[in-house]
Formats: sequence, structure tokens, C-alpha cells
Amino acid sequence: MYEDKKNLLLDMIAFSTVDGHLNKKEYEFLFFIANELNIEKGGFNDLVHQELPVLSLKNESRRIQQFYRLALLMHSDAIAQGKEATAIKQIAIRMGLNPEAAKRVLKKIEKSPSTTIPTDVLLRIFKEERS
Repeated sequence: MYEDKKNLLLDMIAFSTVDGHLNKKEYEFLFFIANELNIEKGGFNDLVHQELPVLSLKNESRRIQQFYRLALLMHSDAIAQGKEATAIKQIAIRMGLNPEAAKRVLKKIEKSPSTTIPTDVLLRIFKEERS
């Protein structure tokens, strides 16, 4: 489970540093996510300073998939409530995703017995909210 969290955070760090640097707001946002994933500051800073693969999440479907992975991780210990639920919605907005679609996805995850949603359904939700 820790490896999944670490890999997700590495992907998000790579996304944030596509332009070659990490500004203060991006750092704070990523640190917030690291806290939500229970990754300590030292471990987070180690990840930030790793040489990262080139990754572009400018593609909306990639950002949707990253949001979904994060939502699954946050739901892995139980249903995300309170602070976690608010955080994941804010993360969706910061990722440039439609907030209504994000809410629908989170509700579907909560209602699904296995907390999983097929990729085509996930992408369709975001497409429908665009219309």
C-alpha cells in the first residue's frame, strides 16, 4: 500500500514539475497530498528531490485516472469522511477537473461493493459533466 501511495505522489510531483521547477504553491499542494497519504515530511522531501521520469498529465484522461487512483487510496481504509472528503474534492479542482464529475465519481466509489469503477464509466462521467 505504501508503494502505491509513493508512486501516486511521484506521478503528481512529475506532473507539477513538467515546466522544470516546483513553485511554493505546488510544493504546498503536494505536501498536503503527502500528509493525506500519511507520508512524512522527510519521505516527501526525498521524493521531491528524486530524479523523476518525464510525465505529462496535461491530458485530461491522465488527470482523471490520477484523481481516481488518489480517491481509491483515500477510500482504502474505509469511506473517506470529513477532512479526507473535502481534501479529495479540493484536489480534483486543483487538478483542473470538473468538481461535479468528481463528486459523482466519489459517490460511485462509495456505493460500489469493491470501490472500483470501470475506466469507461469513469471517463463517461467526466465527459457528461462537460456537456
